[in-house]
Parts: sequence; C-alpha cells; structure tokens
Amino acid sequence: MKTLDRKLYRDLWRLKGQALAIALVIASGVMTLILAVTTLESLTGARDRFYASHHFAELFVELKRAPLGLQAQLQQLEGVNLIEPRVRAAVRLAVPGYGDPVRGQLLSLPDGRQPLLNHLYLKAGSLPEAGRDDQAVVSDAFAEAHGLAPGDRLEAIVNGRHTQLTISGIGLSPEFLYQVAPTDLMPDYHRYAVLWMNQRALAQAYGMEGAFNSLTLTLQAGASEAEVVDALDLVLARYGAIGAQTRHDQQSHRFIEEELNQQRITATVLPAIFLTVSAFLLNVVMGRIIQTQREQLAVLKAFGYRDSELARHYGLLAAAIVLLGWVVGVALGSWAASGLAGIYREYFRFPEMHFGVPLWALALSLLVTLLAALAGTWHAVWRAVGRPPAEAMRPPAPHRFRRSWLERLIPAPLLGNEGRIVLRNLARHPLKAAFSVVGIALSAGLLVIGAYQLAAVDTMIDQQYRQVLQMDMELTFNEPTPARAAGELRHLPGVLAVETWRRVPVTLIHAHRQYRTSLLGMAQEPGMRQVLEGQGRPQRLPETGVMLTRHLAELLDVKVGDTLEVAVMEGRRQRLSLPLTALVDEPLGVGAYLELSALNALMHEGPAISGAWLLVDAEHTAELHAALWELPRVASIGLLTAAEQGVREYMDETLLMVAVIFVGIASSIAFGVVYNNARIAFAERARELATLQVLGYTRAEVARILLGEIALLTLAAIPLGWAIGVFFSHLLHRAFSHDLFRIPLVFTPHTFGFAAAGVLVASLLVAALVFRRLGRLDKIRVLKAVE
Repeated sequence: MKTLDRKLYRDLWRLKGQALAIALVIASGVMTLILAVTTLESLTGARDRFYASHHFAELFVELKRAPLGLQAQLQQLEGVNLIEPRVRAAVRLAVPGYGDPVRGQLLSLPDGRQPLLNHLYLKAGSLPEAGRDDQAVVSDAFAEAHGLAPGDRLEAIVNGRHTQLTISGIGLSPEFLYQVAPTDLMPDYHRYAVLWMNQRALAQAYGMEGAFNSLTLTLQAGASEAEVVDALDLVLARYGAIGAQTRHDQQSHRFIEEELNQQRITATVLPAIFLTVSAFLLNVVMGRIIQTQREQLAVLKAFGYRDSELARHYGLLAAAIVLLGWVVGVALGSWAASGLAGIYREYFRFPEMHFGVPLWALALSLLVTLLAALAGTWHAVWRAVGRPPAEAMRPPAPHRFRRSWLERLIPAPLLGNEGRIVLRNLARHPLKAAFSVVGIALSAGLLVIGAYQLAAVDTMIDQQYRQVLQMDMELTFNEPTPARAAGELRHLPGVLAVETWRRVPVTLIHAHRQYRTSLLGMAQEPGMRQVLEGQGRPQRLPETGVMLTRHLAELLDVKVGDTLEVAVMEGRRQRLSLPLTALVDEPLGVGAYLELSALNALMHEGPAISGAWLLVDAEHTAELHAALWELPRVASIGLLTAAEQGVREYMDETLLMVAVIFVGIASSIAFGVVYNNARIAFAERARELATLQVLGYTRAEVARILLGEIALLTLAAIPLGWAIGVFFSHLLHRAFSHDLFRIPLVFTPHTFGFAAAGVLVASLLVAALVFRRLGRLDKIRVLKAVE
C-alpha cells in the first residue's frame, strides 16, 4: 500500500466524526433530489401510460343541450380527430348504512361497450349490459370507501327523479385519476362518486333523448389546439357551451400537473440549498484540516511528492466523504420514495404505479454531488499544495496581541482571563470566525424554513376554514332558481341561517391575458362566506365593479382601478367591461366576486340563485339530511367540516410530512456544522489548551475558553440564520404559489424560537462531546511540536 493511501485511511479514521457530519449534509441534498426525481418519474410514467392505453381526451366541452346530429358537423372541423358526444348529469346517492349526503356525477357510455375516448379500467365486474337502464359502473375509490362490490344497489336522484341502480362493475378512468368534486380541492371518497351507465338510459332519465350535453375530442397530429377551441366555441355557443377546455383546464389533469410542478421545484430548490451548504462546509473543513497538516504537507513535498499527487490525496479524502454522503442519501431517498408511493396511490388512482430510482437520477445526483464537492475543496487544496516546502515547514507567524474592539465594549471585570482569550482569538482570525458564523447561520436558516412550512400550512387552513368559509353546508341547485327558495330552506329542520349565492362561468380578459373562472355573486355584506383584505379583515362587496383574489390579479396583470373585459359563458353570452375595485386575499383557489343583485342585473334576470350556504344545528343533522333528500332541485350537498378534514389530511400526508423531514434534516445539519467547527477549533488550539492545563488551569476553566468561543459564534449566527431563513422561505413561497393553493408568507415568534432552539441544542450536544474529548487530551503528545 502506498504511503499516501495509508495516510488517507488514517485521516479518514481520525476525522470520522467530522466526515460523518459532512456526509450527513450531503446525504440530505441527495435524499431530497432522489425523492423528488423518483416521485416525478413515477407519477409522469404512470400518468402517460394510462393516458395512452385508455385514450384520454384532449378537449372537453360542457353545454346545455345539442342534438346528436351535430356530431357530423363537428367532425368536419379542421384538426378534429376523434369526437364523442355524451350525457353528463349530477347525481345524489344514498348508500345503505351511511347517513351523510353523497354527491356525484353520472356519465354515459355507448350501450354495452367501451367509449371511444376515456376508456374505463375495470377492477371488478363488467360494463352495464346493453339495454339495461338500472346498471352502472362505480368509481373504485368510492367503492373501496364503502365496501361496495358488483351486485350491490344504490338509491339515486337524477334530475329530481328517484331511481335504483345496481353496480355492474368497479372501475376508473383517465378522466378521474384525481377523483374530486368540481367545487372541492381534495378528494372525499365517502361523499363523492363517479358513475357510468348506458347512454340511452341516462339520456332518458335526464331528459336528453337524441341529444348530448358533454363532448370529448382528440386532435389530429399537428393541429392547432387554440384554433380548434375557437371553432368549437363558435359552433356550440348557441347550444349553451361554456367554452372548450384543454387538458390544462381539466380538473383531474390540472391537479396532477400541479403536483408534478411541485416535485420539479423540489428537485431543483431544496437539493441546491443543501448542496450549497455542504460545498461551503467542505471548503471550510478542508481548508482548516490542511492548515493543521501544513508541517506534514511540507515534509511530503520535501521527500519528492509532486503537487498533483498531494492534490489527488486531499481530493480523494473529500471524494470519500462525498461518496459516503451520496450512498446514504440514495438509500434514504429510495426509502422515503417507497413510503410516499402509498400516499400517492391513495390520492391519484392509477391502475399501476411503480416507484424505482432511475439510473439517470443516480448518475445526476452523483455528478451534482461531486461538482459541489469540487467547488468546495479545489481552492483550499491548490492553495495548500502550492506552498514551497520551506515556507510550509515554518510555524505560522505569531499574531499581534492587542485589545480588540470587543474588549473595549465590555468592562474588564466582566470578561476575566478566559473571556479575553476568547475575544482576542476571534479578533485575530476574523475571516475564520466569519466562516464559522455563516456555516452555523445556514443551518439555522434551514430550521427557519422547516418551521415556517409547519406554521404556514396551519395558518393557510385556519384562514380558509375559520375566516373565509364559515358555513356548515353548501347546497348547489340543478339550475338557477328563484331567490324565494331561500325561504323554503329556512323552514327545514336544524337550519339556523341561510345565505344565497349565484355563480356564472366567465372568461376574464385583460390585454393579451385571459383566465377562465366564474363570477360569484353574494350579499354585499356576506356573513358565511367572507372576502378578506391583506390584513385578514372582512370586506364589503362594492355596489359596482368586481373583486379578484390577489393571485388572479397578478396572473392577469391587472391593478385596482383597471377595467376588465368579462366574457359571460352563460345565458346571452354577453361581453361586459367591469372595473376592478378591490383585491381579496385567500389561500385556496382563485375567484372573482360581485354583489348578487348587480350580477343578476348584468345577467338580465330576476333575483336568481345557484345555491345556498347553511348554518346548521348539529343535533338535527340527520333530520336535515332526510329533508334535503326530498328536494329534487338540490343537485349536490357539500359538508364544510368534511372538506376541511380532507384538506388537513392531504396537507399532513404531503406538505407537512415533507416539512417534518426537512426539520429533521436541518437539525442534523445544524449539529454537523457546529460539530465540525468545534472539532477543528479543538484541533487548531490543542497545543494552547494543553499549555494552559500545564500552567495550572483546571479542565473546566480550559473548557470555558473553547466552549465560550463556540457559544459566542452560535449566538452571533442565530440572527443571521433568521435572515437567511426568511430569504429562502420567500423563495419557496413564490415557487409554490399557484392556482390551487398558496402557502402564506407568515412568520411567528415560534418560527424563530424553534430555529434558535435547534441550533442551541446542537451546540449543547457538541459542547458535551468537546468537554469529554478535552478530558482525554494527551498533553505530552500535543506539546511535542516543531519549534
């Protein structure tokens, strides 16, 4: 074995504690990269395979009613490939043994066979038999939630008519991989279902004989999606179409895309943060390790070792640490990805989804890690090996001893001898002290990010379901209904208060930007559905003009006072110009709000409503559900408590789980950074500490010198760490802000206290280890130094 190889193994063993600490930082970055990339690869692969094998449509159109004979005309439109009309109907279900209301939607199938587009994947049973009007396929998630099997029966209300349905099969569709109600954000498999039945039977039940109210299409290769959308909107406008939707606007696909975008951001941002910290730490550690070995380095050069050989030696030392961190990171990332697979299988109903670390991800993570290590070590290594042997053999020139500016600020009696030693040592090595402070501050910043995520998610949910949505129940009607229906609802058992609303689909246009959403008309001073300004205070709706959520205003690049063009996709399909009068701050979704009577006037209709919000006496819930079951005009019933629970469960299983892992990693990094600083300081000052003990200082007095320096650096790093954490949190806030939800940028005293406590606890653990090592200091060996 070569001499340098033996030295390498001995150095690794001697530096095992520091090497493990640095490897842990590297492993954290690799773990987040492997986890995000593996999840992204698995979700994308499962989605693309299912879309291709079951012919997922590319365009979707919802309308009031159009004759089936129109299909031939639509087929002739340039760019259209496959086209399939169908019937879509809202449905309310009663499940035996389950008391809560269940809503859902029914979709038609060609009698007795698979549709051309959006094929069903049958997990059990079969399609409805041709000619049968009482059979339906039920979505797999709903069937699992209620323990349903083929042959079971459900009671349903379709278009106000009661009917009995027999489950012929259990399946899923590429159209509903994320099975969520149209107005919800999170799946509720107990209270929402998707069903498919024969077209003839559904058309008869819904009054759509010879007609359709939903359309799916695919495009020819090379066709312009925008041009086909415009052509469809032009032809179908007279039939009440609310505008063709692309896959980007389709609810299930949109949720999956947002999740994939988050994984892309995670795969970019978090590993970059961790690997930046590890590169900085490697630079500091390698530079100070080499500084302590300057005499050894000089002797090796005097014996004829070339600069390249010595650079290779220290490069291999850094590479060994990096490879250890990479191996640990890959193992942890693979383990975390397998755990995350179960969560994603619950929320995204793919027929199959394989989680495995792709080879390119392994190669990418290794390359990125090695580049980070190279960036962190090359300067320290080349600066060391470039010194002439005679210069390296000379001990460093003694430092000038003088009172530092820190000493002048603190009265001498308060400092004592130990305090003066600590302050003078820091003053003599300002750059070294600054590096130590920055390293500790980076770990504190990571803790701030983790604590911010934990607090911000709770704040987001509390704001949405405690301040914005204050109702117990949301009712949606089949069609716009006269406002007098509110009086009928007030007399139902258990109803304490009723507030009505009107929703109209629109496209908002400003300059070259546009966004498809809906106008929500409410009372001027809403009580159950608040609109909040930036400080969280409720706002009154203006008598004229529209209010937008701040995120939507940013997407449209519109400011208060600007004029919005509003293309109404219902009724007369008019185009309106409305001023933007105020902005709304809401964490979930985007929306546009208008005073209810003003919206009715713009629609040239009488007092009409689309639904109602209810406050309910919990003791009469069962009676109220029974009474609502008998109201045919009610298309769906939403329970806000259940919706909040679904959002919290999703956040707990995804964002909060990631935040907890992040906090654990950041805590480990904090320990690693502080430990490395302490070990290097101990190695650099071993001679000084041993000398003090020989001169009569006790072990506790000597420990106060070293530990006092660690404490001072840690305290100086905490405020800087807070600032770094706020900066990184701001970047994450912007990166994770999208249409579905926006984690608010809020910082509480607990956030900063948590970060400070994490660093302080790490420092205390390190102090205990250093104190123990100080007791085993070999004073005779240390004092045998070259003079």
